[in-house]
Amino acid sequence: MNLKMFLKEHRQKKPHVFQDACKISCTMKCETRREKQGSQMRAWCHSSCVCPDDSTDINHDAADIFVEEIFREELRRELTLNCPGTSSAQAGRAAACQGCPNQKLCAAGAAATDPAEAAELRERLRGVKHIVVVLSGKGGVGKSTFSALLAHGLAADESKQVALLDIDICGPSIPKMMGLEGEQVHQSGSGWSPVYVEENLGVMSVGFLLSSPDDAVIWRGPKKNGLIKQFLRDVDWGEVDYLIVDTPPGTSDEHLSIVQYLSASNIDGAVIITTPQEVSLQDVRKEINFCHKVKLPIIGVVENMSGFVCPNCKKESQIFPPTTGGAEKMCQNLNVSLLGKVPLDPQIGKSCDKGQSFLSEAPESPATSSYRNIIQRVQEYCDQHHFQEEKII
Repeated sequence: MNLKMFLKEHRQKKPHVFQDACKISCTMKCETRREKQGSQMRAWCHSSCVCPDDSTDINHDAADIFVEEIFREELRRELTLNCPGTSSAQAGRAAACQGCPNQKLCAAGAAATDPAEAAELRERLRGVKHIVVVLSGKGGVGKSTFSALLAHGLAADESKQVALLDIDICGPSIPKMMGLEGEQVHQSGSGWSPVYVEENLGVMSVGFLLSSPDDAVIWRGPKKNGLIKQFLRDVDWGEVDYLIVDTPPGTSDEHLSIVQYLSASNIDGAVIITTPQEVSLQDVRKEINFCHKVKLPIIGVVENMSGFVCPNCKKESQIFPPTTGGAEKMCQNLNVSLLGKVPLDPQIGKSCDKGQSFLSEAPESPATSSYRNIIQRVQEYCDQHHFQEEKII
């Protein structure tokens, strides 16, 4: 069901909503004309702005636009609930698939995983206990920074083995942030070996395959997907407690591929990164919708750059004002967990540029405290998820 069909159905079911919308839109037009032409328009307004009754099918463009915004989230929820999933035989063919932008891809079977390939990936990732994917619909919100610090925070427990996989093919920043710029991937009889920051923290990125950090990776989708598959299939991950996957912004090829490939293994869920302003939240809503459609569990949302406390006067300022309530309001509306808010700290950027862990460089920072609380919540979620899976088995 697409938006047009959805609106037509709801116009019949809930005509009073359309009537109210028509009244509001007409009132807005009247107010605009009054401002332009003064009191002489008052008579026109009273005689012309008469909304149809409940039984009339309203053909008012402004009312349709108004109601479209009211029902857009309801439509998204309906599509999400009825989506058969990429692995279903009805993928791309079910009634709920009508109007979906990925309908042709699913119908062609391109989203399905080959059984032999799935078995190979499952075998390679057999030693990985937990998999966490870090997503963000918007670029520049601190997704790679969070991925790097999540890996550092988890690896602080020397009994845990942690791996960080960077699938941002065109903009790999993880090597720089982890202090591994200029390192090369080594190949052994068991496959590619990750590059290690510490004995219990390994990293893999396309950045290790480039001759220079300034080299541009100009690839189409299939080649990107092939490299992602190779990272999962050919890298000797060994026994790993946590595999953190850092993704590029958006909901396109790389995201579909990583979810498709990891469906053969035990993926715990996704952490979604945003900043407080509405321009970021708009894209994050799309990312949440993407997770629902591909049946990827959402661990929670992290709000980065959430205020700034001046180190001198201790006064807090909102550099990115949460004009629509920020991540907290969005999470309440969409029934998603808010893992925490991380304030701005100039030391975060400096630590990333130096390839150092901000958590150890600034242990007393309020941002470090926020990160540690968030990391603890991610660990608790993974442990609970693992316990539930063992209970089912």
